Amino acid sequence: MKLLRVGPVGAERPALLDDEGTLRDLTTVVPDVDGRLLADRSALERVRAAVGARILPAIDPVGLRTGPPLARIGKIVCVGLNFHGHARELRVRPPAEPVLFLKAPDTVVGPDDAVLIPRGSEKTDWEVELAVVIGTTVRHLETDEEALAAVAGYAVANDVSERAFQMERGGQWDKGKNCETFNPLGPWLVTPDEIPDPQALRLRLWVNGRLKQDGNTSDQIFPVAETIRYISRFMTLYPGDVINTGTPGGVALGHPDPKPYLRAGDVVELEIDGLGRQRQQLKDAHSGDRPVGRWN
Repeated sequence: MKLLRVGPVGAERPALLDDEGTLRDLTTVVPDVDGRLLADRSALERVRAAVGARILPAIDPVGLRTGPPLARIGKIVCVGLNFHGHARELRVRPPAEPVLFLKAPDTVVGPDDAVLIPRGSEKTDWEVELAVVIGTTVRHLETDEEALAAVAGYAVANDVSERAFQMERGGQWDKGKNCETFNPLGPWLVTPDEIPDPQALRLRLWVNGRLKQDGNTSDQIFPVAETIRYISRFMTLYPGDVINTGTPGGVALGHPDPKPYLRAGDVVELEIDGLGRQRQQLKDAHSGDRPVGRWN
């Protein structure tokens, strides 16, 4: 299934994209798409039954905003330097263990919402990533099978980063990763039955129509299952938690000088096989053009 949330910021409603490409209203079946829904197998079965019975009303998508496909995210765990190609472009050795950092849930915006360049930023960068959404509570997982069984779905994420804040201001990476709007997510949350092999997904990203990233999750240093197992050793994962699993080569940081960092007016588009496409226009944070209220 392709689950999503549509409507104004802070007033999104649950929806589903059916196999024929028609947008369907889920509000009569479930209250929202969140961790509680993903953990409730009976609720998911009600959704499947409603789809099979063809009783879900259609929604006209014209002019309708697509919000993040998941409400009330618990935490976002991110994996740095998780593609061989990305490590090569930065001229660093592949890490011996996954490099982990956290993003706050309030960085999440819809897939086509504006991304705001922070005040004082000179090095805002793009990163197309496969996002994994957890659907059950897990601790200290032992096998890849257990790890993949904990996955509720997959989505496209743009792990937007401010490289000067991240690497030139001291401390940890968090300062360059948690700026407002720095985690566009969606358009869909796609259930695992539609993604049989998360290690065979092509990821691409364009800036102003020019292809910048073109990778495949087969190039990941730590595959999805191993990443989930590893994280579960250090923190409990709950339904509605998200893992951003790393970006392939082609980020601005990896280009020769002068590096083509993002500026106001730039347009970033990104997609992953089977998971849909995003499009964001970059705007200055001080312009006042920002989402109104929290996304969830």
